[in-house]
Amino acid sequence: MPKGEGKVIAQNKKASHDYFIEDTYECGIVLKGTEIKSIRAGRVNLKDSHARIDRRGEVQLINLHISEYEQGNRFNHDPTRTRKLLLHRQQIDKLIGLTQQEGFALVPLKIYIKNGFAKVLLGLGKGKKKYDKREDLKKKQVKREIDRAIKDYNR
Repeated sequence: MPKGEGKVIAQNKKASHDYFIEDTYECGIVLKGTEIKSIRAGRVNLKDSHARIDRRGEVQLINLHISEYEQGNRFNHDPTRTRKLLLHRQQIDKLIGLTQQEGFALVPLKIYIKNGFAKVLLGLGKGKKKYDKREDLKKKQVKREIDRAIKDYNR
């Protein structure tokens, strides 16, 4: 988690289930006026979104759903348009090298407001196999049972 993180608006809980997150990057995001108002209202969904690096060397966020702003009338935005992410050139060059390796993907983990600006925490994830997912679920269940037993013991 980045230091000084602000108010978390949306999280992608499925990302940690589907990917081993190797590294994270804090990115700015290019938005229109009605989009930032919808984000501040919490009307955003990261579920099926992902990022990619296009031919011009820009990082694009695809399938991020930001609901239309209720008072936006004709100035409203397209809810699932592709949005540009803002990163340093060195970070983008590093990501280009890493994402060309097989199995790596850029996954948005959360959107939050920091110092008045919307930020995206972008994770470099390596896809999990089915048996990895099952193993994680077993570990989670065992941890839950241990915590429950400790709680009952302390009563």
